[in-house]
Amino acid sequence: MDRNPSPPPPGRDQEEEEVAGGDCIGSTVYSKHWLFGVLSGLIQIVSPENTKSSSDDEEQQTELDEEMENEICRVWDMSMDEDVALFLQEFNAPDIFMGVLAKSKCPRLREICVGILGNMACFQEICVSISSDKNLGQVLLHCLYDSDPPTLLETSRLLLTCLSQAEVASVWVERIREHPAIYDSICFIMSSSTNVDLLVKVGEVVDKLFDLDEKLMLEWVRNGATQPLDQPQEESEEQPVFRLVPCILEAAKQVRSENPEWLDVYMHILQLLTTVDDGIQAIVHCPDTGKDIWNLLFDLVCHEFCQSDDPPIILQEQKTVLASVFSVLSAIYASQTEQEYLKIEKGKYNLPLIDSLIRVLQNMEQCQKKPENSTESNTEETKKTDLTQDDFHLKILKDILCEFLSNIFQALTKETVAQGVKEGQLSKQKCSSAFQNLLPFYSPVVEDFIKILHEVDKALADDLEKSFPSLKVQT
Repeated sequence: MDRNPSPPPPGRDQEEEEVAGGDCIGSTVYSKHWLFGVLSGLIQIVSPENTKSSSDDEEQQTELDEEMENEICRVWDMSMDEDVALFLQEFNAPDIFMGVLAKSKCPRLREICVGILGNMACFQEICVSISSDKNLGQVLLHCLYDSDPPTLLETSRLLLTCLSQAEVASVWVERIREHPAIYDSICFIMSSSTNVDLLVKVGEVVDKLFDLDEKLMLEWVRNGATQPLDQPQEESEEQPVFRLVPCILEAAKQVRSENPEWLDVYMHILQLLTTVDDGIQAIVHCPDTGKDIWNLLFDLVCHEFCQSDDPPIILQEQKTVLASVFSVLSAIYASQTEQEYLKIEKGKYNLPLIDSLIRVLQNMEQCQKKPENSTESNTEETKKTDLTQDDFHLKILKDILCEFLSNIFQALTKETVAQGVKEGQLSKQKCSSAFQNLLPFYSPVVEDFIKILHEVDKALADDLEKSFPSLKVQT
């Protein structure tokens, strides 16, 4: 060789000695020594000597050295392993990450540190430890004010993980309640972000918060006077008011534009809002927002979900989102506020809604049918059918559909029924499907409908009465 050789790499015997000496983390092949080195490097990044840099170095502070980024990303991947996560916890890594988040201006580094904490929080013991640290909790919540979408995404993921742990969920709900500016940040994200991954994750956080704490949901519904984050002083007189429902609507529109299947979480948030009077009023009292929400949901059920050219089994994939959408539509429809946008146009909505409601009910019947020629109860198809028949979510959906359908039937005029018979929304087959689901619980509604139908198409009414003998008493 033309140069002095480097020290030879450790031989196999030497490596085995190091392993035997306990360099591996738990049962993994990851090296403690290497991990110590990476964490030490992180400490150096936020040490006083490095943070007291001049303005000329500020740009450098926002960039992450490529080698350090590669190494810390390896730690991020490794932290999904419980042994590694526990070792990081034992080494007080959360304190190191807290120091980075409090001092570093580098978006990528902040994202990775929150991401590692998010992986660690997936393990209950560590989640409890992280959640009990008030200082760390404050720093993490402050990350919701960040302007970097990847950091916001990881922060939301971490919060959702903690909120999903029953032992610590109330701690985080209370912290969020104590920080009103979090409402501003979340509304700002929902109303302005085009990052659909972030919107879905933030939506999941909001959905979980509202599911856990109705009081917080009411506070946010009533909120609207606080100013948005990072608003320049000179614009203080023209600061927009963040209201929750319009922000949810904007997020839902953005998510739908990329993938309607991801709408589930925002539809469920709206459904939760309709469970309290203030929530339904917040939806319907604002004419523009109320009409926009109605039109969005109407379009989803009439032109997006569970369409006539879809296989009936698609209902299994869409049952939860359909339950939320129809529940909100039903709540708006039945609202006593009688908003102009519904009062004027109810007639135009009734027949398409009846068509959609009956189509979903028919698909539900198809999903619950057992194979006609099947004699073996242990076939895969039969097993799936048996599971479907006991499906709790399908039962919830059916109850929502029937209640909504009965409300629409009560609002039908003779003219609308005549139009429905002519156009096919109220054909014999569709009326039969509706009656099968509405009877016997909504007998008075069906009987009133039959009376109107007698005036419009006596032959069809007589036909339906033959199929449903309990209705014959009505003349």
